[in-house]
Amino acid sequence: MSDGPLIVQSDRTVLLEVAHRDAETARHELAVFAELERAPEHIHTYRVTRLGLWNARAAGHTADDMLATLERWSRFPVPPSVSTDLRETVERYGRLVIDRDDEGRLRLTSTDRAVLTEVSRSKRIQPLLLAQPTEDSFVVEAWARGQIKQELLKIGWPAEDRAGYTPGTPHPISLREDDWSLRPYQRMAVDTFRADGSGVVVLPCGAGKTLVGAGAMAATGTTTLILVTNTVSARQWRDELLRRTTLTAEEIGEYSGQSKEIKPVTIATYQILTSKRKGEYAHLSLLDALDWGLVVYDEVHLLPAPVFKLTADLQARRRLGLTATLVREDGREGDVFSLIGPKRFDAPWKEIEAQGFISPAACYEVRVDLPASERLEYAAAADDERYRLAATAPAKIDAVRRILVQHADEQVLVIGQYLDQLDELADALGAPKITGATPVDERERLFGAFRAGEVKLLVVSKVANFSVDLPEASVAIQVSGSFGSRQEEAQRLGRLLRPKQSGLTASFYTLIARDTVDQDFAQNRQRFLAEQGYSYTILDAERLEAA
Repeated sequence: MSDGPLIVQSDRTVLLEVAHRDAETARHELAVFAELERAPEHIHTYRVTRLGLWNARAAGHTADDMLATLERWSRFPVPPSVSTDLRETVERYGRLVIDRDDEGRLRLTSTDRAVLTEVSRSKRIQPLLLAQPTEDSFVVEAWARGQIKQELLKIGWPAEDRAGYTPGTPHPISLREDDWSLRPYQRMAVDTFRADGSGVVVLPCGAGKTLVGAGAMAATGTTTLILVTNTVSARQWRDELLRRTTLTAEEIGEYSGQSKEIKPVTIATYQILTSKRKGEYAHLSLLDALDWGLVVYDEVHLLPAPVFKLTADLQARRRLGLTATLVREDGREGDVFSLIGPKRFDAPWKEIEAQGFISPAACYEVRVDLPASERLEYAAAADDERYRLAATAPAKIDAVRRILVQHADEQVLVIGQYLDQLDELADALGAPKITGATPVDERERLFGAFRAGEVKLLVVSKVANFSVDLPEASVAIQVSGSFGSRQEEAQRLGRLLRPKQSGLTASFYTLIARDTVDQDFAQNRQRFLAEQGYSYTILDAERLEAA
């Protein structure tokens, strides 16, 4: 028996003792293949999942590596059933291979005929198979490369895709590294993508995912379609590519609600790609407008469900997903794995922070009390209305004022979910407001003024959750959110993580109505950040310095 920080249990859960001297090291190694489920004060609970194991295997980690992590840090012997199950699950990845035969036809092969027979008899896979030319292979419908990967994953046999990629139309792109260079982890991510041809790179917000995208574009040297969350993000991508690469303005097109340019490098929004006219997707022609050699999915964890279907038809294109977290609240991480590609590179947030590439951050949960009248209204409300009542509690406005007193000279974002709450806050604080209704040009003007320090305080809706570059923001005050969304919590903290010229530590406040579902949802929201090593200090709003 050792004195390690982990306890591995036979139900594939792993307990981590947070206060242990080796907890941080063990956490980083464990997070490669296990998912955090609960993160109270002293003991965090992880679960070893099939998808986590397959993602780790695709990133180059072997079953021996993963078992060594458990055995090295476990206080008690690892249960034999866990060792056996882990090893057998990891070995499932790659037992089936998708490649091409001598005639260029798509085929499914395996050296294990029993596995091949099993999957070929699946009612959902059978229609995708054309013939069985050998005992070890089936010819697959040419259009079904994405769909068969989805179906194989669902029945527990993830296929390794070696069918290759179309080179696309060549278009030379080089990085212009005059006064900068890719950081070591960015270069490693690019090199990993170049070797594999498709997959997901997971990096903290502020760690330069756009530069990884630019590096991948330079490595492939081909026409590129970049899919982003909104028009503001599209223009930030354009500006960054113009600054960091040899691309010119004439080579970069914007395809959005405001512009319909198709250039060798085209940046399109998910919204325009999924918009419909008379029941049909109106802009699908964009996917075939040029012979794209690379498709980049920014914030891939937000990929709208219709884009999964469209992506199933893009399997011959190299695909790069960029994200800070693979967490999806709709449970469709498996579709990201099968259609975009498995996780190829992942850098822990605290590791990047220790290297000085993202800002350190302190997280606070500030609890406010509902007055008696609001407490009664909350108690009598229907279940689906209680969160809104708790999340928009008027007491939060005074708490925001108190926090602002403590950060009088810093640049602050006040972030919320409900528009009427944001209207009240903007009026009460005398601050400009950005929501989905704010015109793009006005958003860019206000974000620009914030970057320049001309505006110190912005009230923003969820439109600022993603792909908005505000490097000098050092404080975020979250007044309400999308229920228990872990990805949103990570993205909102991410607005603060770009290193500051001021050298300030970032401060992330979440305002919670005590003893309500607001508090319950907060615990779930914090899970992903707890997995990255962040902890929350709980404060009472009444004890904050008065405004």
